[in-house]
Amino acid sequence: MRLVLLGPPGCGKGTQAAVLRDRFGIPHLSTGAMLRSAVEADTEIGRRAASIMSRGALVPDEVVQGIVALRLSLEDCARGYILDGFPRTVAQANALQQMLARAGQALDRVVEFTISEDELVRRITGRYVCTNCDAVYNEHSKPTQRKNICDVCGGSSFRRREDDRVDTVAERMAAYREETAPLVPYYEDKGLLTQIDGSQATAKVTAELLGTLA
Repeated sequence: MRLVLLGPPGCGKGTQAAVLRDRFGIPHLSTGAMLRSAVEADTEIGRRAASIMSRGALVPDEVVQGIVALRLSLEDCARGYILDGFPRTVAQANALQQMLARAGQALDRVVEFTISEDELVRRITGRYVCTNCDAVYNEHSKPTQRKNICDVCGGSSFRRREDDRVDTVAERMAAYREETAPLVPYYEDKGLLTQIDGSQATAKVTAELLGTLA
């Protein structure tokens, strides 16, 4: 199963991707994680990305696409994968389609999690992260099971992300509408798109997601 998850930061993509990863036994591939892995592996394209990022510049499409192509060629992706953060634009979607065509493959489903700006503000400002293992929690919807103790590693130190502020939500939504929202009609035309209300309770979103993939 080859899936693409769409939605602005804070819509719940990561939470649902973890469910799908465990349910179907396929890797969850986020753009950030793929970039970090390529840099840590010291591959040629990873060195290019590191050089660009060290200058504070955005990594260009051709570099991102090269890193994605390399990651999708690895053995653990043979049965499928969940793409999160790629494609981000129609140009990247076209590149992904070409990658898959060369491999004789195709996407099975594209899911967009829709959410209002007000709900994003509530979620993002409530988010906090374990400083030891980077597990993500939310004081409104996903607190730690034991107060101030990480469920994953047992750590007791947490931080707020610097950009998890009210004033950044409008910027994120504007960027999403400009860059990524055009993927909705793009994948609708291909008959691949399903939209799910991401503002619902996590369990209900999961149930709808699994239902659409059944």
